[in-house]
Amino acid sequence: MFTAADQGFMARALELAHLGLYTTTPNPRVGCVLVKDGRTVGEGYTQPAGMNHAEIQALAAARTSRADVRGATAYVSLEPCSHQGRTPPCVAALIESGVARVVAAMQDPNPQVAGRGLASLHAAGIATECGLMEAEAREINLGFISRMTRGRPWLRLKVAASLDGKTALNNGSSQWITAAEARADGHRWRARACAILTGIGTIRDDDPRLTVRGVDYGSNALRRPLKVVVDSRLEIQLSARLLDGGPVIVAAAVADPVKLAALRERGAEVMVLADHRGKVDLAALMIELARRDINEVHAEAGFKLNGSLLREGLVDELLLYVAPTLLGDAARGMFDLPELAALSGRRDLRIIDISRVGEDIRLLARPR
Repeated sequence: MFTAADQGFMARALELAHLGLYTTTPNPRVGCVLVKDGRTVGEGYTQPAGMNHAEIQALAAARTSRADVRGATAYVSLEPCSHQGRTPPCVAALIESGVARVVAAMQDPNPQVAGRGLASLHAAGIATECGLMEAEAREINLGFISRMTRGRPWLRLKVAASLDGKTALNNGSSQWITAAEARADGHRWRARACAILTGIGTIRDDDPRLTVRGVDYGSNALRRPLKVVVDSRLEIQLSARLLDGGPVIVAAAVADPVKLAALRERGAEVMVLADHRGKVDLAALMIELARRDINEVHAEAGFKLNGSLLREGLVDELLLYVAPTLLGDAARGMFDLPELAALSGRRDLRIIDISRVGEDIRLLARPR
């Protein structure tokens, strides 16, 4: 049975995990709090890949303050790792430190860990408990969990629309439907993603850079999300602004050797993934991105690709910004979906959050 004090310390571990929201990828976001005699003696959160994990950071903080952690409790938002990766296993450091108890919010979904960390601690005589505030812990690592358990990233589809559900005029003009505050908020969602996905229609109409602006990446300032363009016929112009900086993948269904060479000259990688219709195989693209350690994909596309992602069952979350404006019937909708013959064919969603961002409304919803 967990106490109110346990709840409070784990809540703090989750707060610390959030500090790594933009920086820890491809590793999970983890926080750790060391407590002795009811007092916090060390805190930490996972640093950029290849650097210290949360537990090591917390132990180092305790040493810096000359705190004795023998007999302490470690509250960790994810089961401590038990395998050698880019850094040594955290389990070994916890055992060596002399902590008496480890409380984890959830088991690590990584097959290399998956209970082995807690089992190793228990075998070393350390009391272990798991499951405290698990739902909250899962939320912060949805992408990592998805990659480890489903073999594909968590895909978040962002749409900015008018009150009557329109995303652009029929001539492609869409800048700007929402106000500055909503656009800045959208950049924060971009920043937490490992990859930003769009389609050739958006490149043609808006020529976006697909960069993250106005977000401080802290100690991982050089991290930039991968940019991915779905472009079945390799129509992307070599002058497209998103080719000017950062890693880019163009997912195509054809392999034009001249265009392939030209795009490589511009620093882009072309990935040929054709389905039976001669379109990009979107499911295969997600699997390939997972193989490249992509946890979260943030999609900002037009209504055609939006509809394709939904039809393929690849959308895990909808991030919808609704502006208090009307564009009328002569404008593009949010999703290119087939006409329904009966309401039983509708796609039901579960609303996760509704917030006001400046003058606009932000909704977060997930398929039921």
